[in-house]
Amino acid sequence: MANCQIVDQVHKCCKVGVIGAGAAGLATAKELIREGHKVTVFEQAMQVGGLWVYDPQVDSDLLGVEPHRKRVHSSMYASLRTNLPREVMSFIDFPFLTQGRDERCYPSHKEVALYLENFAKEFDLLHVIQFGTLVEHVELVTMDSTGEKRWKVITTTKTDGVVDEVKEELFDAVVVCSGHYFEPKIANIPGINNWPGKQMHSHNYRLAQPFTNQCVVIIGTQPSGMDISRDVANVAKEVHLSGRSWNSPIDFAKPMGQHQNIWPHSTVIRTYEDGTVKFQDGSSTMANVIVHCTGYRYYYPFLDTKGLVTAIDIVKPVYQHVFPPSLAPSLSFVGLTHKVLPFPLFQLQAKWIAMVFSGKVKLPPTREMMESIEAFYDQCEASGKPMHQWHDLGDIEFQYLDWLADQSGSEHLESWRSKMKSIAFQQLFNNPNTYRDHWPDEDLHQEALLSLRKLEITR
Repeated sequence: MANCQIVDQVHKCCKVGVIGAGAAGLATAKELIREGHKVTVFEQAMQVGGLWVYDPQVDSDLLGVEPHRKRVHSSMYASLRTNLPREVMSFIDFPFLTQGRDERCYPSHKEVALYLENFAKEFDLLHVIQFGTLVEHVELVTMDSTGEKRWKVITTTKTDGVVDEVKEELFDAVVVCSGHYFEPKIANIPGINNWPGKQMHSHNYRLAQPFTNQCVVIIGTQPSGMDISRDVANVAKEVHLSGRSWNSPIDFAKPMGQHQNIWPHSTVIRTYEDGTVKFQDGSSTMANVIVHCTGYRYYYPFLDTKGLVTAIDIVKPVYQHVFPPSLAPSLSFVGLTHKVLPFPLFQLQAKWIAMVFSGKVKLPPTREMMESIEAFYDQCEASGKPMHQWHDLGDIEFQYLDWLADQSGSEHLESWRSKMKSIAFQQLFNNPNTYRDHWPDEDLHQEALLSLRKLEITR
């Protein structure tokens, strides 16, 4: 990865619109303000936290395919705990230490939401956030008087679903921080239109109780599918967990782990009018419900780039998962990548963006950025990596984080973070039922705690 050029020139102050006040938006607002920019954050909810704020409400269409459905942003379910230790999740300069509430290494979503609220208060971010404000349209426009290009942002505020106010404002730059875990992606199953049971996406899963004494098929063996299958198994008659791939050898003839009513299967290949669900391994079951834990697609209906940027399986083209070359640097994204250390990554991406806006860091020429992107896409295709995984950093995650740090002249992340994340993922795959309740390397845990406590004292 080629480094951007750090330059010494007059500091520019930009008026920046930030979309979303979740972890990515808060990190971005903090770094932009620190760099001297004028910031407005638009948040549709009435509090910070984004997807970490639990909302008992669900979409009006539980499957999430009706385009005009009433939408709920959060995908949080009541029993969710993090799948990374709190120490690893910590922002670079704001330790995620226990505060006498949930002191578990893998805390609940409530603890993360409180941590983000405390982050916003610590860095005095609440005054720049417009709560209850939905971004309806974002478009690059040319000013008649000067010929300069600015971003026009149209927002609405509502009370009880009725629009109170429509506002239009111009910005030098826009940073999209609205996340990508709210627009469901659904499995394509032959015969599903005539299958009589109930379907839903995990985005709309909240509690296990509605599945009491039912036979439930769960499609997807990523962490949400595994979590929800165990949650539902506490009340359901049977849970049939279907996956295209498994992280370890699976005996499809035996129930999984501690639950004697969770049965593993290969891919669902067909459903029938009598309620039967058939699997590729030859087995079948009569099911009441299918839960699609099949991931999400990128979705930014407010963003009008005249086709210069597209978003479905991935957002493209974007240089280093952040800047679309033809619209850089005035349009950027924070948090497109997944299976990463999210909070530190958001912060390092935001630092880079803030310094590009101020003129302290110079991006490569547009053509050079496009060549870098095309080379990356060619590499992904040659490796056989499906397009929806192209924002998955995989083995190069910490190389990418180091590269981001270099762009802003920041220190690299502490070595204990990569070690802890590696162990955490090994535990997740090897001990999916119990990994959150036992940390196997206490010396490493103490190293992390000591590092974060020193930071707490000195900040």
